Amino acid sequence: MDLEDLERIDIKKMYEIYDNWPKIARDSLNSNPKKLEVKGIDHIVFSGMGGSGSIGDVISSILSKENIHVTIVKGYHLPTNLNSNTLVVTISVSGNTKETLSILENAKESNAKIAAFSSGGIMEDFCKSNNIFHQKIEAIHSPRASFPKFLFIILKSLEQIIPIRTEDLTEAVDELEKTKKIIFSGNLKEGNISLELAKWIKDIPLIYYPWGLQSAAIRFKNSLQENSKLHVITEDVVEACHNGIVSWERKSNVKPILIKGRDDYVKTIERWEVLTEFFKNNKIGYFEIKSISGSILSKIINLIFILDYCSIYHAVLNNIDPSPVNSIDFIKSRL
Repeated sequence: MDLEDLERIDIKKMYEIYDNWPKIARDSLNSNPKKLEVKGIDHIVFSGMGGSGSIGDVISSILSKENIHVTIVKGYHLPTNLNSNTLVVTISVSGNTKETLSILENAKESNAKIAAFSSGGIMEDFCKSNNIFHQKIEAIHSPRASFPKFLFIILKSLEQIIPIRTEDLTEAVDELEKTKKIIFSGNLKEGNISLELAKWIKDIPLIYYPWGLQSAAIRFKNSLQENSKLHVITEDVVEACHNGIVSWERKSNVKPILIKGRDDYVKTIERWEVLTEFFKNNKIGYFEIKSISGSILSKIINLIFILDYCSIYHAVLNNIDPSPVNSIDFIKSRL
């Protein structure tokens, strides 16, 4: 694959947006969005679907070791345990996602605090009419491509509620710039890990992940589904050892991808070792992706960058334009 292939098949040039992800992240980190000023929050509900929903997944991972309970909602139903110390965060890049708008409307009837983020749409109008905090963020290309802009601006807006260090934010962007040199469209040769993985994926990928990196695995699944139009499976590596592992006793066109953290929990490392031994003994080929070192934010953001770009390369290698999502458009047209 060369740059001409990218330009010819990726008609809307999604790859150019990804080449620019580090700058988008840096500009967003240096922006000055509206700040939500609330105190005493001990429960955050993140509501969003698809590319918008992945932002809540990532922030949930960031908060996994904090004393803030996090609920992820991908659908129409709010949890019942809302109170004045709950913050409901609704994210819709388009501003018109029906499930997320439903959550926003229901949250208004509770005594929870609310923060909404979109590029405009019905969400912005609803918030203006009901005096609800809303931060407008212009979309870039598509919800999935807008990820770093929305993520960093949301983190800035919620910095009084989400305990994340400034140095961790800066580190994450610095590492994105390093990663770009390896995987971007100007390096379509040996050593580009995104391109290598894209070439390796021939059948149905099964993505194994450790606790803490679930958001990167789910995002990779979503990106392969949208960009490559591919069926994908995800499984927690520890849970898989209690049921999913048995599936490998039959021949299959499923192929395992292992997403590993640099400092996974000692018992998780043990499972990785046993699982890879099992694969080798049974002559099952697999592909490993390891996170960088650093904060949980740096690990996840850089994994998403690598894996999202893999999905673009995989689409192009299979002569598929990554941008159109006609099936999603069909579903939305019937709602």
